[in-house]
Amino acid sequence: MRRAPRFLLPCVVLGVVATLDGAASAQDPYEVAGTRETSTVEDLLRRARQARDAGRWVEAEAAYGHALKAADVAWTTDAERAEIAVELGLCELALGRYRDAADHLAQGLRHRDGLRRALRERAEHGLLQAERRVATVYLGVNPPDAKVLVDGKPLGRSAPTYELFLEPGPHTVRAELDGHVEAESAFEGLAGKATSLALTLRRAPERGAPGAASADAARPAAPPPAAPPTVPLTELRIGGAALTTAALAAGTVFLLRADVVHDNLAERGVAFRGRGWTSSTCWWPNAPSACAEIRDDAAERDLFATLGKVALATGAVFGIATAASFLAEGWILDEAPTRGGVRVAPSATGAEVGLVLQGVW
Repeated sequence: MRRAPRFLLPCVVLGVVATLDGAASAQDPYEVAGTRETSTVEDLLRRARQARDAGRWVEAEAAYGHALKAADVAWTTDAERAEIAVELGLCELALGRYRDAADHLAQGLRHRDGLRRALRERAEHGLLQAERRVATVYLGVNPPDAKVLVDGKPLGRSAPTYELFLEPGPHTVRAELDGHVEAESAFEGLAGKATSLALTLRRAPERGAPGAASADAARPAAPPPAAPPTVPLTELRIGGAALTTAALAAGTVFLLRADVVHDNLAERGVAFRGRGWTSSTCWWPNAPSACAEIRDDAAERDLFATLGKVALATGAVFGIATAASFLAEGWILDEAPTRGGVRVAPSATGAEVGLVLQGVW
């Protein structure tokens, strides 16, 4: 009877261990909150690749999604996160989730230089497939730090330009910022078509001090002095900034597309030269049928390059004209220019180019 506690203690310990093990197995195998050491990016990627190779697309998509969230807080490089985003987009494409696929494939291709060549080609081909099923929106916002909501849902980031992929159908885009009047635009998204929008927020009128309105109401209102005719410079400046942003964004997109087509042509050229082709092969009377595709791609590349250069030049003209309006204010209105003047600063990221104008609006 006295030995019973010695045998009871191991049983209790084993019972506790079994309970903890059962509770752990009931947790989400893809949990990335950091409570389990096995839920690392490497472990999630290993599970995702196994599910992908076995054709279990739902399981692979879930694992890649959790891996991308874990990579955002882990010590990973842009290239590693780009590869995970591409793999996630390809899984979503296989499941027919074209909007999410386009979003993640475009996210990965923003760091195309860090992707392996085979994976980059799969991502570019997959993005073209997804874009045929969704509506693409190129959105410019001024001021660039405004909060943007698409169909009532915030994007969660602020930028001067956005590339959005939406389901075909009616949509509403709204931008809001403290001290400004919100701007809104409604449009119909068409599958395989791109839409360009620009939202410009005007400054809200300043309110007077509390009680000032009631005190002034008791006094007889004096007739307002005749105001001299003014030129609507504020509206022109806002419109110029919006056109500048939209033109620079469109030019950047056109040049990126031309660069993709150019890379494809270069890779084809290497392959064809390996078959013994020369620069005059496509000029033969019995030229191979592939020459027609090469000429079409070259024409597409030149078209996008020309459109990109024209759009960038147009944006530069609008930007210079908007900036010059501040300097010429005194000449037009016959008064001293506004204090503080204007400052024009270029803004550029890996996928966006623009101008930031700071002054009194």
